[in-house]
Amino acid sequence: MNILFIMYDQLRFDYLGCAGHPYLETPHFDRVAARGVRFTNAYVQSPICGASRMCFYTGRYASSHGAQWNGFPLRVGEQTLGDHLRKLGMGCWLIGKTHMKADAEGMARLGLSPDSTIGARQAECGFDVWARDDGLWGYGPDGYYDEKRSPYNEYLKSKGYDGENPWADYANAGVSDAQIASGWMFRNADKPANIREEDSETPWLTSRTIEFIDRAQEPWCAHVSYIKPHWPYIVPAPYHDMYGPAHVPPARRADIERENPHPVYGAYQSNKIAQAFQKDAVRAKVIPAYMGLIKQCDDQLGRLLDHLEATGRMEDTMIVLTSDHGDYLGDHWLGEKDLFHEPSVKVPMIIYDPRAAADATRGTTCDALVESIDLAATFVEAAGGTVPDHIIEGRSLLPWLNGQTPDWRKFVVSEYDYSASPQCTKLGLEPRDARLFMVFDGRYKLTHAEGGFRPMLFDLAKDPDEFHDLAKAAGHETEIERLYGMLASWGRRMSQRVTRSDTDIRAMRGVSARRGILPFLVDGSEVDPELTEKYRGAVRQMYVEDNKS
Repeated sequence: MNILFIMYDQLRFDYLGCAGHPYLETPHFDRVAARGVRFTNAYVQSPICGASRMCFYTGRYASSHGAQWNGFPLRVGEQTLGDHLRKLGMGCWLIGKTHMKADAEGMARLGLSPDSTIGARQAECGFDVWARDDGLWGYGPDGYYDEKRSPYNEYLKSKGYDGENPWADYANAGVSDAQIASGWMFRNADKPANIREEDSETPWLTSRTIEFIDRAQEPWCAHVSYIKPHWPYIVPAPYHDMYGPAHVPPARRADIERENPHPVYGAYQSNKIAQAFQKDAVRAKVIPAYMGLIKQCDDQLGRLLDHLEATGRMEDTMIVLTSDHGDYLGDHWLGEKDLFHEPSVKVPMIIYDPRAAADATRGTTCDALVESIDLAATFVEAAGGTVPDHIIEGRSLLPWLNGQTPDWRKFVVSEYDYSASPQCTKLGLEPRDARLFMVFDGRYKLTHAEGGFRPMLFDLAKDPDEFHDLAKAAGHETEIERLYGMLASWGRRMSQRVTRSDTDIRAMRGVSARRGILPFLVDGSEVDPELTEKYRGAVRQMYVEDNKS
């Protein structure tokens, strides 16, 4: 079997037709959901691109792998999907974005050349690369944001788009009075991108994916990682005006959220992205463009599904649709992601398994508490392996796909290290103290903040919009203590003993004794005579006086 692991960047869990969006129709997402299982309570282990993706790729929590912010390298030696799947005879390929930064210092220390096979894999999250393009080719006075080559920019140039950076000038810009109307400015979000639709980013990556599928020889896991609907929020025709201000849902926010907010939450409410999305005029332009980007993603998913069906690959390919985090879009007085409200930390997750064992669950939903790290375990088991649970901290979802009801986790955890953000500076924190932890048991959601701050607490049964922070006042100490107990038990997990499994340890017991290491014996009768056999018998040569006493 093959695995098509598709990730959309910054796609909210509730911006799909099958998730109940009132205006946005996504027939091809719905098509996969009708053939598989849609997990309705899936949470990422960090609500920021780089850290979240490293959790997906390793199957480990952010504090376990350590790459907790964009640009924080994933340390050399951290095992990834590629390491686990290649042992099982399955290739592991990248088509699109990872937001991975190589641990160049660690590679140099160990003498790993980036030109070698192992070095290249270490530098690419364990993937073999079919086409890597992280998608943000911003450039300014100090050069490019991303210093790697852009296959997409090279493609645009081959198609006749001129200039040094056609990504910026055409794919993510409209036209106004014959001037470039950059997608970086929200005022331009309602303009069509100045590019042929078939040359824009999402169709381009779909074409690379089809090329890969047609040429692949061995069983494969292909991580198809789209940059959209991540900002810049601008989309080519005909998607730019499919939706308008009338299709923009009211912002889910309340004045009480701005009354004595948690200090970290307050700092984020006042940053520039939040201030922009607090303007109704911004939401009226940006959200229709965001919806257009999702509609384009859905159409391209349909193109991909049609190709799989035409070539017979739907019968032997598991399909996974998910996102690395959500997007506030003005909810809770915020923009972007970062914190732990549902629009940010909860993601879509749809899995289609073509095998007969999954027939009973087709077209169903599952409300189990799922973590993004569960996909790594799922892929290992789907490939025929045993999950190395001393390394991969997630749990396989195959039992749910197969109609079973396994004994399951009671809570999910997410982490956020904001030490590199302006909010850390604004709050006067040392980098090591700028950390947040979320624990959610399906009803109550607790956020713990390092740095001496109080927690935050929401009761989603009574307050599904998460407007009322119960920790602002007394009266909920019992729930806070209970959730802190969950966080403490998670904190005591075995996360770093990755070189020996429990099976290995059991097999080690007694090995040294059978190899002659027998300390602390009084007369030898304490152990099986077989173990002392090599240490008994007549002396063959005498170098000391025989003491018969």
